[in-house]
Amino acid sequence: MDNRYLALRHIVEYGSFSAAADELRCSQSAVSQMIASLEKELDITLLNRQRGGCTLTEEGRQLYPLIERYVEDGLRIRERTDEILGLDTGVIRMGTIASISAHWLPGLISGFQQRHPNVRFVLHQGDYTTIQEWIHNGTIDFGFINPAAARDVQTITIKRGAMLAVLPQDHPLAALDRVPLAALAKEPMILLEEGHYSEPLEAFTSIGLKPNVRLRIHDDYSIMTMVEAGLGFSILAELILHRTSTNYKLALRPTDPPVERTIAIAYADRDRLPLAAIRFIEHLQGHIDALP
Repeated sequence: MDNRYLALRHIVEYGSFSAAADELRCSQSAVSQMIASLEKELDITLLNRQRGGCTLTEEGRQLYPLIERYVEDGLRIRERTDEILGLDTGVIRMGTIASISAHWLPGLISGFQQRHPNVRFVLHQGDYTTIQEWIHNGTIDFGFINPAAARDVQTITIKRGAMLAVLPQDHPLAALDRVPLAALAKEPMILLEEGHYSEPLEAFTSIGLKPNVRLRIHDDYSIMTMVEAGLGFSILAELILHRTSTNYKLALRPTDPPVERTIAIAYADRDRLPLAAIRFIEHLQGHIDALP
């Protein structure tokens, strides 16, 4: 693969020539020469070079989807070549959400790398919508989503888990063993932004209610801090609430009716997955019972 295109992708991803040089393990001047050579060959200026960083020109934006596809195909050719030669190498590109990153992946990756120490991981953290976009454009090999949110991807269901109401400790509803969704619908809600699909919103809709959503935030831990400050309640996966009792002054309660979350692995085409990704998925499936 032409490393000039890989250098361009790193510049776009990280916003600077120096960061791209670090990623490619070469000098900044070498990266500058690569981009200058590429722009000369294409007869197009691809980057706006500014003191605050680099951005694509209008012409660069039009070409960039093709360049991304070319880079991804080139990387996959390298990985497949290694596999044909019997080398235990590769890169696993994975889309994940915060609870999976924090409570599943550390143990899974550690166990996998004991058997395959030369395999590298690249993690992209997003939501159900962005993860599927990354699958479609080839940025990642697979990702974790709720299968109910799946759009034009294949899924393998991994595990189901509860979601809990998260309340300030002194909230009147915290005195209940189980909090009715009907009562929560009257309270200000801080919603975890998960893209086009939300388990809590679906739960409210299923009983004909619409919650009073005041804030939408992508980060679970920021939500916990805001709930602790009395800005509202939330409904979060029990998985992300592990180890929070000592860090936050929160009341965690099941809801009535219960809210559940299903997690699946999503990918575009299993036959096109790199061997390293297939092996990691098999490793995960073999350790489902040990996952919290």
